[in-house]
Amino acid sequence: MSPRKKPLGHLLRPLAAAGRDRRMAGGDSSALEAIWQIVCAIPRGRASTYGAVARAAGLPGRARLTGFALRVAPEELSLPWHRVVGAGGRIVFASGSREHREQARRLRAEGVPVVAGRVPKAALTELQEL
Repeated sequence: MSPRKKPLGHLLRPLAAAGRDRRMAGGDSSALEAIWQIVCAIPRGRASTYGAVARAAGLPGRARLTGFALRVAPEELSLPWHRVVGAGGRIVFASGSREHREQARRLRAEGVPVVAGRVPKAALTELQEL
């Protein structure tokens, strides 16, 4: 069964016109779109790592590009950014920061346990099936 993909092309055009995604992502907006598609496919109540998202998008070793793609994503995409965590399930935002609290709140609201800033391994998905 294939995950339902959101059409993203119309949202990429304004970024490309501004040159923002090409300059910052090494000139490949298709990489950003691939990452956004994978993030949209992470099931509710699950989380994945930056590295797993990059691998599933066909970009092994590009975990930092996943972080960049989430940072520059248009708000209109409504990406479930909170489902992406660092290696080992760690929330990467500084402990106690507004962003850290917001990510933990959103994960818990979906039934994902967060203990000491980490998501348990059982809640992580490798996304290999996507």
